[in-house]
Amino acid sequence: MDTQIKTPETKSFEADVARLLHMMVHSVYSDRDVFLRELISNAADACEKLRYEALAQPELAGEAFQPRITLHADKDAKRLVVEDNGIGMTREDMTEALGTIARSGTRAFMERVEAAKAGESAQLVGQFGVGFYSAFMVADRVEVFTRKAGGNEAWHWASDGKGSYEIGEAQPGDAPERGTRVVLHLMDDATSYAERWTLERLVKEQSGHVPVPISLVEKPGEEAKEIADGTALWTKSKSDVKPEEYADFYRGVSGQYDEPALTVHYRAEGRHEYSTLAFVPGSPPFDLFDQDRHGRMKLYVRRVFITDEAELLPRYLRFVRGIVDSADLPLNLSREMIQESPLLGAIRKGVTNRVLGDLGKLAENDPAAYAKVWGNFGTVLKEGIYEDFERREQLLKLARFRTTRSGEDLRSLADYIADMKEGQKAIFFMTGDSRSRLEASPQLEGFSARDVEVLLLTEPIDSFWVLNAPEFEGKPFKSVTQSGADLADIARDNKAADASAETTPEVEAFLAFIKNTLGDAVADVRASDRLTESAVCLVAPENGPDRQFERLLSAAGRLDTASKPILEINTGHARIAELARLGGADEELKADIAHLLYDEARVLDGDKPADPRAFSSRLARVIARGLPAA
Repeated sequence: MDTQIKTPETKSFEADVARLLHMMVHSVYSDRDVFLRELISNAADACEKLRYEALAQPELAGEAFQPRITLHADKDAKRLVVEDNGIGMTREDMTEALGTIARSGTRAFMERVEAAKAGESAQLVGQFGVGFYSAFMVADRVEVFTRKAGGNEAWHWASDGKGSYEIGEAQPGDAPERGTRVVLHLMDDATSYAERWTLERLVKEQSGHVPVPISLVEKPGEEAKEIADGTALWTKSKSDVKPEEYADFYRGVSGQYDEPALTVHYRAEGRHEYSTLAFVPGSPPFDLFDQDRHGRMKLYVRRVFITDEAELLPRYLRFVRGIVDSADLPLNLSREMIQESPLLGAIRKGVTNRVLGDLGKLAENDPAAYAKVWGNFGTVLKEGIYEDFERREQLLKLARFRTTRSGEDLRSLADYIADMKEGQKAIFFMTGDSRSRLEASPQLEGFSARDVEVLLLTEPIDSFWVLNAPEFEGKPFKSVTQSGADLADIARDNKAADASAETTPEVEAFLAFIKNTLGDAVADVRASDRLTESAVCLVAPENGPDRQFERLLSAAGRLDTASKPILEINTGHARIAELARLGGADEELKADIAHLLYDEARVLDGDKPADPRAFSSRLARVIARGLPAA
């Protein structure tokens, strides 16, 4: 697009523009891709301005005005053109808009609209006046050809962004009939921005929902192909959107090919106006357990993409995909500055509450569908129980568990409380690395005998959230591996035989002997009211950490000193009764038995014997004593 400029005039940028341009290119924007967003935003503004002006002067736009933005790509010539058929500019407009940083024709136009108290709502963006200069991140020379609506003169502006610009009359044919044409002469390392797939991707990600259709001419001479239709799905009423439209949008915004399990679509009005279109995926995203745990919600301002790093949802909802489009947030100098906006905090709170509320409705109205959601994302939602004090009760209501009663089904805490036994004061749980091992644990025997339901928690996060969730609906959480389980207050099942027995003096003496023999290895040795079949088990002190939580901390190297366990003895067990009758005979045998009982409890608890070599020697001696004499 060669041009001969009539009577060009060279002017210096105001405000030491060379320094400001350098700062803007290297500091204000976090990546080069934003230049296209900014130029398309400016073009959309120009079209919106013409639409508004044409309300009073219809001749400016003509009867059949159809706003449009067209991208012309020419990789061979290393050139990209962004053209609109909007309001256009005069020479004075160009000097004002393109010669001074931090001043904006858009801002001036908004002031005019406000002053006139217009009833029309013009959708305008780019109020900070620096977006255009982002073009110099990818171009070593930028030209602008423009013709004001209703005018005959066309103007040309050109600069390399290094301190000055040229402005003069454009050659006939170089400027559009009305509107603005921005020509970027791309740097050698930026020629990919003249490729079809790059432009389509950027438009789809960043500007596919501006209120003006966008077309692409892939090569000079080819016909334009529409790549964005100028409508935004989230601006439509829910009743006007088909399920397949939601599904297509979901796949585009999430990069997945499944069906969404839940769609959240609403518009908030009042103090803050914003639209939300969010999806809970039908299957776990590949990055669900990414260490960075970043969210994947996109932030738009008046249908212009700003960032996908605004953390619009807490990290425990990072599996949710979608967009939030604000009518109140400014298009600020940088994406990073938006993070500090109090408006964003209010939006984040509103969107989070809505997503959790809709998950609650799904759980109530379609338990089977919600069970799949919990199966996919329950582990991540539990992080919220641990982290989000404000919404802990709400998240606990959403939580689902397998229990000693549930089989393969899932149970809510509300279900659990409704079925609590008479005299039961706590929600009992047990943590471990597998359900089968938990169900075989001797620590559950007393609960099974009383038909007391126990939550079976098999994920590492379970050992953490139960510490931060002291109670639910007035019922405290209590580990079955801790002492003081209050089982004595709960009557046994009528069908279960009472395996307890009175503690005889012989048994009391035997327990005292075991405690004295084990010494510092245990905190206490006492009769158990939880064992019905097994002889022994280990439990944690009442105020100590859960046994599984302590193991996790120890494995992670975050526990200097482990708490001493309590060894509980089933005084009604036949083997214990026989051992107690040994009396004072053979102290060595009784000492070996005391240590073997402790090691048996450790093995049942999922640990190794305290001293494997000593365990082997003691076991060999006991076996030898039981063999007939040669």
